[in-house]
Amino acid sequence: MPVSYPVRRRLPRRRVLAALAAAALTAAGLTGCSGEDGPEQSVDAFLKGWRSGNLQAVGFVDPAGTRVPATDVAKEIKALSGELAATPPELKRAGDAKVTADAATARIQVTWTLPGQTRWTYESPVRLKRGDDDQWQMIWEPAVVQEKLEKGDRLALRRDTAPRAGVLDGAGSPIVAPRPVVRVGVQPGEAGDVKALVRQLDAAFKAIRPALVPPVDLTDLPKRLTEAEPGAFVEVVTLRDEAYRQIKPRIYDLPGTKFQSDKLDLAPTREFARALLGSVDPAQADDIQAHPDKYVAGDLVGHGGLQGRYDDRLRGVPGLTVVTEHSAPDGSTTPGTEVFRSEPKAGQSLKTTLDVATQNAADAALRGEARRAALVAVRISDGAVLAAANGPGPAGENLAFTAQVPPGSTFKMVSALALLDKGAVTPSATVACPKTAVVDGRPFKNSDDFELGSVPFTTDFAKSCNTAFVALAPKLGPDGLATTGRTLGLEAKWDLGAEVFAGSVSANGSATEQAAAAIGQGTTVVSPLAMAGATAAVARGRWEQPTLVLDPAPQQAAPAGPALKPESVAALKTMMRAVVTSGTASALKDVPGEPVYGKTGTAEYDNNPAHTHAWFVGWQGDVAFAVFVEQGGASTASAVPISERFLRALAAR
Repeated sequence: MPVSYPVRRRLPRRRVLAALAAAALTAAGLTGCSGEDGPEQSVDAFLKGWRSGNLQAVGFVDPAGTRVPATDVAKEIKALSGELAATPPELKRAGDAKVTADAATARIQVTWTLPGQTRWTYESPVRLKRGDDDQWQMIWEPAVVQEKLEKGDRLALRRDTAPRAGVLDGAGSPIVAPRPVVRVGVQPGEAGDVKALVRQLDAAFKAIRPALVPPVDLTDLPKRLTEAEPGAFVEVVTLRDEAYRQIKPRIYDLPGTKFQSDKLDLAPTREFARALLGSVDPAQADDIQAHPDKYVAGDLVGHGGLQGRYDDRLRGVPGLTVVTEHSAPDGSTTPGTEVFRSEPKAGQSLKTTLDVATQNAADAALRGEARRAALVAVRISDGAVLAAANGPGPAGENLAFTAQVPPGSTFKMVSALALLDKGAVTPSATVACPKTAVVDGRPFKNSDDFELGSVPFTTDFAKSCNTAFVALAPKLGPDGLATTGRTLGLEAKWDLGAEVFAGSVSANGSATEQAAAAIGQGTTVVSPLAMAGATAAVARGRWEQPTLVLDPAPQQAAPAGPALKPESVAALKTMMRAVVTSGTASALKDVPGEPVYGKTGTAEYDNNPAHTHAWFVGWQGDVAFAVFVEQGGASTASAVPISERFLRALAAR
């Protein structure tokens, strides 16, 4: 039946006609819906204007009925939004408005996207009134933005950093863990003669071995001390506790020096798999600028290596709290009500295959090496990467995984396997080793111009005779070397959770290119990890992709290669053992433990024969490894001694 309302004033003619029309529809048994001039239209226009910042399409009054300019409402919305104002919320009506005579109420759904893609959704009330012109006007009040807000309030965001998870070794123990450090600083008011202090600090830092103390640049210290308050703590460097203990006698009593104890997430040593792991540092300006929704000042951020690649997983999700704040006339703020809370979610650990003892041995073997160098070790039985050490060079450069360099004579391991597979040679077959060999007018020679004469192929291999392999190169065919290389994992698409170069093997080249490829020169390039994986394949009898990150496990690991011919592998092992017992790596024959197998390599990297990289690849027991020294010259003077230090350190663990 028709509904009647108390008459409070004479209705305009248009309103009377509208009421009669509505009554007619009701009498006809039809259901009416909100018209275009209903309160929903005003609510929708408000939501659109809130998002755009232009509210001119909406009429506003305050609770007392006084008109409020749309520009004032826009400014107040921005002020009330506070720290959330930079990213307007998603907005929509939460159902139809409820109309009672000239008043209406509606609810709107507001969804803010907070840092870290955390979403905060709630409903707010909206009141409207019908004006004398029959248009619906919004009653403006702070509660429209959020029910708990009052005039002069603003929304403020508080972050609660989530516990950062650790990178775990193969045994499941944290590699990176909170470790004690000491922050070394200077108090300007007590520094006295700044120039003298800088000289003394510089001498002290340089007296400690680089493995303990990173390079300390004091160039701008005088300027920073001048600009700082007299009682300030001007940080000079943060040292691991063991490094601080060594340098303490030199700097503790210097005028103005101050020391603060702290803890930072660090690996066991400063050099421990540094390039592979990356670092964890306070957020830098570049981090915040690139990801303002993710990082704020004071956050810890992974840079480079596994820490950078898996930063989102390791850092977890910060907790977020939205509170109301009230601004006083003097500019101070007082906390109000908590309106939203998202608890922090701790980061998830990253499990790797690294072995602390093996990594320490690898780092120790490279310690003191002045040239860029790398040592990578792989467990033969399961392909686990046990160590990835890098010598001097940029801290984030993981030469062990990503170098793209010629393998030199270590590639004779691949060439010999290919020749053995084809039946082109046997270990006892006589293969001449002259001083030089010429292919299509290009001369090839042996290191230091040595010659062996006619000797067993095993001797050619053990002594690393280039000319013998150059003579045999045609038997490999145009792509035989590449085919065998692929059975050892070279050129495969690896997925082990970190960037790696799997190598590129020369194929289908000219006669001179095939001869160069047979001795690891020409266009063939590899990484130390690729060669360690190939060496492990020979020791194992089948190539399997090395593994590094176990959890989360990579999704597209390369499939295992075919089983290698047992008779070829047995012959090659005999030849690689001869390298140690009577060949170019004889320095390793008295290393404690099981027999050592291997192959040395010297690789030219430009057109000057005097410019060479040094290599050694081999295995002992269940550990295969590759050593690379950039511009290392003869392998017997650089790569082999590093290998010896590594194996002796392993034996002593």
